Amino acid sequence: MGTAKIKLNRRTKTIGIAALIFAVLFSIYLAGALLSDELIQADFSQKGLPPSLLHPFGTDMLGRDMLVRTMKGLSVSIVVGVVASTVSAVIALIVGVVAATGSSWLDHFINWLIDLVMGIPHTVLLILISFACGKGLKGVLIGVAVTHWTGLARIIRSEVLQIRSQQYIEVSRKLGKSSWWITVHHILPHMIPQFLIGLILMFPHAIMHESSLTFLGFGLPPEQPAIGIILSESMKYLSAGMWWLAFFPGLMLVIIVLLFDRLGENVKKIVDPYSAHE
Repeated sequence: MGTAKIKLNRRTKTIGIAALIFAVLFSIYLAGALLSDELIQADFSQKGLPPSLLHPFGTDMLGRDMLVRTMKGLSVSIVVGVVASTVSAVIALIVGVVAATGSSWLDHFINWLIDLVMGIPHTVLLILISFACGKGLKGVLIGVAVTHWTGLARIIRSEVLQIRSQQYIEVSRKLGKSSWWITVHHILPHMIPQFLIGLILMFPHAIMHESSLTFLGFGLPPEQPAIGIILSESMKYLSAGMWWLAFFPGLMLVIIVLLFDRLGENVKKIVDPYSAHE
C-alpha cells in the first residue's frame, strides 16, 4: 500500500509539473500574441531608459518598451518552434517507419540521406535552406523543419526494427495479416512515446536555431519583433552601457528553452515505460 502510494504521488507530481510548465509557456505565447503593436511604436521621448517600474525591461533607442518587444518575440519563437518541430517529428516518424519496414535498398538510401544531412554543418544548412526559400517566416519554418528530423528518425527506425523481431509480429504474419496492417496496429502505437518525447525535445533546438538565424540576418525581417533581431540590435549599444537591451531578452530566451526541455523530461517520465519506474 505504501509503495503504491509513493508511485501515485510521484506520477501526480510529474503530471502537475508538466501541466504547470505548459501553462506558463502558453501564457507567454498568449501574452505576446494579444499585446497590441501600438505598444511598441517609437517614442523618442522615452528612448534608452534603464529598467524601472514603468518599463521593467527598459526601452530601446527608439523608445519602444523592451518587455512588450520581448514577449512578442518569444511568442513568434514559440510558434516557429511548435510548427517546425511538429513537421519535423512527423517527417522523422514516416521516414523511420518506412526505413525499418521497407526494402533493404530503401533502408540504405534513407540511412545515406540521414548521414548526408547530419554531415553538413547545421547552421550552414539552415542558412542555405532559409535563403533558398526566400527568408522570412516561411524560410525559417522550412529550414528548421527539414533539418531536425534525422536524430529522431534513427531512434524510431531502431525501435521499429526491435519491434519487428517480436514473436507477436510473427504470429500476425502467419495469421495472414499484411505489412500495412501490422504497421498500423502493432508498430505505430508503440512509437507514440518516442514521437511525443522527440517532438517536445525538438522545441528548444528549433527555437534556438530560429533565434540564431534571425540574429545573423537570415531569418525574420527586421521590422518583426523577434528575439534574434532584438539581440542583434542590442549589440550596437552594449559598449554604451545599455546592458538591459540584451540581458532581459537573452535571459527570457534561455528560460523558455529550459522550460521546454523540462517539459520534455516530465512527459518522458509519464509516457515512456522505461523512465516511469526509474
